[in-house]
Amino acid sequence: MAKVSDRELFQYILQLYEADKKSVLQMLKTFLKGRELKARGITIDQYNKEINDAIARVEAGEFYTHEDVESMAKEW
Repeated sequence: MAKVSDRELFQYILQLYEADKKSVLQMLKTFLKGRELKARGITIDQYNKEINDAIARVEAGEFYTHEDVESMAKEW
């Protein structure tokens, strides 16, 4: 049996317009993704640092183009 809060949440969701449901769904996915990051032992700050580090590597030219990877794959 669903908890009272589950039933209440469901009743509110049923009243939303389709566009609003999409926004709420995206928000819920964002919340749950944050939990997944914590469960994996990474904080949002660490996640953001890793993204910034990756951007810096790309800006420094430390990346392979699609063509580079195709050439490398031919040698496998």
